[in-house]
Amino acid sequence: MSFFDIFKINKFKDQIATLQQSNNELNEKLSSLGAHDYFAVQEQIKQLKASHESMLQQFDALSHNASELADKNQKSEKQLATNQKKLGRIKSLYKQIDNVIANYTNLQLDYGDCRLPQSDLDEAELLSPSITLKLHCMDVKDLRKAYRDNEKLILKLLDQYSSRYTTKANKTIYNLMVIALRSELQNILYNLKYEKLDTSVNAVKSVTQKYMKLACEGNQNIAGTMTKFICEIEYLFINAVKIEYNYYVKKEQARQEQLAIKEQMRQEAEERKALAAERAKIEKEEEKYKNELTKLNEQLSDTSNTAEADALRQRILDLEAQLSDVVVKKDEITKLQNGKAGNVYIISNLGSFGENIFKIGMTRRQDPQDRINELGNASVPFKFDVHSFIFSDDAVSLEGKLHEMLNDKRVNKVNLRKEFFQTTIDELEQLVTEIEPTAEFNRTMLAEEFRQSQSSDSVYTSNFSFDLDDEE
Repeated sequence: MSFFDIFKINKFKDQIATLQQSNNELNEKLSSLGAHDYFAVQEQIKQLKASHESMLQQFDALSHNASELADKNQKSEKQLATNQKKLGRIKSLYKQIDNVIANYTNLQLDYGDCRLPQSDLDEAELLSPSITLKLHCMDVKDLRKAYRDNEKLILKLLDQYSSRYTTKANKTIYNLMVIALRSELQNILYNLKYEKLDTSVNAVKSVTQKYMKLACEGNQNIAGTMTKFICEIEYLFINAVKIEYNYYVKKEQARQEQLAIKEQMRQEAEERKALAAERAKIEKEEEKYKNELTKLNEQLSDTSNTAEADALRQRILDLEAQLSDVVVKKDEITKLQNGKAGNVYIISNLGSFGENIFKIGMTRRQDPQDRINELGNASVPFKFDVHSFIFSDDAVSLEGKLHEMLNDKRVNKVNLRKEFFQTTIDELEQLVTEIEPTAEFNRTMLAEEFRQSQSSDSVYTSNFSFDLDDEE
């Protein structure tokens, strides 16, 4: 450093101070403009973009794995369905052979060692339920499909045994046997009714035994194969009868359901008509009260007599109270006309149905007792006893809830519109208390007419003559 540079140091320090001050001012301006936040946000954006790219890569990998798993699942489901069908055919064949040996041979003593354990059979039912085990939960469409599947098994069995008979005589016997058995089955199915399931099953067994005897007596050479064929076809015929019976029940249930819906629509139309008439009547009554109140208010404004004014005021108060009652009735009718509000009733008829049979229904009538009186008309010998009226803004849902809670205790398990349940008065009281604690519940079965009828051998008469001489 030269001698003259010493004199420049102060100048350099001044320049440095000036630059630092300028730098501080610029930093303050950048801070006021949010530059530091901008750079921080840019850095966060850069990090988020990198994270987003990583997540996209992971998502693509997961999507690819999901697609592979979906393909594997689809293949597994197809394989499962195929195995279930195979298992079903094996079970069907096992049951056919079991039916042959158990009913038409003398191998019962040695047969026990050949039978599958019950645990294996139960496990097979879980893996591939038999058609007959699922009939009760099938709809009409599924039952038709089950019948067609069973028919395919019958045709397959017929083709299988048809190829076993080579001589013309044996083939003729077999063909006549098939024609006769098919005709007998159609006749049994045609005569199938509600109460005739067991009768029809026994008819199938009787027919197969009869034709087996005829065929075996006609030609002993085919007795063995014919016996096995008859027993296998018998099992499938019984299946056909059971499927057709459930189809008949479901069809009848649907028909009864439609009839019940029409009856309910008729009742609802009558209830709406009655409510409309009652509403018109109440509106006229309301109009009368309003007109009378207007008249009395005018008289009150014109009178100067204190006693007369007090009497008018009292009369106005009485009319306003009566008008309030009318308005409340009008509101109740309006709720009933909305379609949901109504009364759920619990009734019994000891003389007609017994001690533990109750009907749980719903009505939108303003006076629910009118509906009970209608139910106790000439269709039943005695009047119904009311145990509870439960008013609800959504009576339909309340009725459905009670029906669901007592579903396993229905008397009619086919037509669910028949709202009778076999239960106890204690259980019903507990249900009502849980659902609507404020609802009244009457435990007593009065059954007045029934008890009077039981206590007397004489027939009561409405003919009554009043004798004046007796009175004197």
